[in-house]
Amino acid sequence: MKNQRLLFVILFIVFCVCAQMIYAQEGSFVRGDYSTVRIKEFPVAVQCWTFHKFSFFETLEKVHDLGVHYLQPYRGQKLSSATGDVAFGPDMTDRQVKMVKDKLMEYDISLVSYGVVNFDNDEASMRKVFDFAKKMGIRTIVTEPQYDDWSLIDKMAEEYRINVAIHNHPTPSKYARPETVLMRLKGRGDRLGVCADTGHWMRTGIDPVEALVALEGRIRDVHLKDLDQFGVKEAVDVPFGSGKANVHDILAELTLQDYQGYISIEHENPDELDNPSPSIRKGLDYIDSITYYKGYEQILRANDGLYNKHGWNHYGPGYFELDQKTGILTGQGGMGLFWYSAKKYKDFVLELDYRCDKDVTNSGVFIRVPDMPVNNSYINHSFEIQIGDSGEGIHGTGSVYDAEAPKMKAFKPTGEWNHYKISFTGDRITVELNDRNIVDWRAQPRGKIRDFSPEGYIGLQNHDSRALIQFRNIYIKEL
Repeated sequence: MKNQRLLFVILFIVFCVCAQMIYAQEGSFVRGDYSTVRIKEFPVAVQCWTFHKFSFFETLEKVHDLGVHYLQPYRGQKLSSATGDVAFGPDMTDRQVKMVKDKLMEYDISLVSYGVVNFDNDEASMRKVFDFAKKMGIRTIVTEPQYDDWSLIDKMAEEYRINVAIHNHPTPSKYARPETVLMRLKGRGDRLGVCADTGHWMRTGIDPVEALVALEGRIRDVHLKDLDQFGVKEAVDVPFGSGKANVHDILAELTLQDYQGYISIEHENPDELDNPSPSIRKGLDYIDSITYYKGYEQILRANDGLYNKHGWNHYGPGYFELDQKTGILTGQGGMGLFWYSAKKYKDFVLELDYRCDKDVTNSGVFIRVPDMPVNNSYINHSFEIQIGDSGEGIHGTGSVYDAEAPKMKAFKPTGEWNHYKISFTGDRITVELNDRNIVDWRAQPRGKIRDFSPEGYIGLQNHDSRALIQFRNIYIKEL
């Protein structure tokens, strides 16, 4: 038995090292230095245990005052002083469920997850919890099962299309260590994953960032905490950014994984049970200060862990192939246009990463395409921010193609990811490539451009198959 455990530990370490090496080769980023990561904006929820000294309805008021719109309730919190011993959970009557829903609507709060709630390993016990979650519109159930056979949980998650996240209390809890949960998840469906409690990992002596790296692809919920001590069970919660958790790197790692779930705040300081809100506000301010993509919309995103092309269409020959696991688009054939048809944009900031297969790769980012493309005339009525490292001047990378040349060459060596930040406000186009300002131009008809529209679609060009182009991490913010 000891030899088996030792072998598992060795294999787990090898797995983590290999994952980091693969990522370094794929994205020219080596985990360990997160300073350059552009942190995305995560939707924030509050775990009701933060306010367990208060009723559920009182918690709603406090969460609303914090400016938070999402909630993770737990089973057993008293509803209100007016409802006696009635507690939040599956035993509520239909009338009480309606009371809860009416209060949620009043405070503009949605339930997104539920836990930590446990159930027996039998269908009746599980259905009671899953039926309740479905009734309340809950997307994720957080639990910590004491049995090893998860086949029934797996079946229920698929049947109800509700995620199940395995929570980690500190040692001696059964799932205190990430490798234990990984072993149990092997061969299970994608709806099963983990609820990553950063504070409890710290109490066990586990670096939260390293745990997140190991659990990539299986994170379904996050209990975000920052503690005043590491490796100490008696450590207490402090505002984000002021403790030992390294919240910046935690959110940076979740950004790299493009985690699509909620960040649930669970603040557990015994000296602040009467009023944890000031510490939570400080923590939210810290998160805001390190978030790069504030107010942006991710327009190529994942649902249920898989990326999709919802909202996008393609005109012309060729196509873009989407890796549903990584969210990387790869252009094939052409010349065509992959355009975001869900919305026209007037003034905006568009940011994305691109990578060239060869130095002769030819592509571009089209902005303000005025109408649905039905022929190639769109190239005469919209602007193309060029990608073409072998070109020069108005035909080189960073140029407004055929109209305005970049001030300098700022692209990285072939094969590395580049970052574009393209702004269009009124008639002014600015282009930053890898954080260097290379274009600041008052747009006007010039070259192939006959005129331009005050609003239009966003498009990505696939030019040919001899030198491929790739895109990822596409964000846009309306101004």
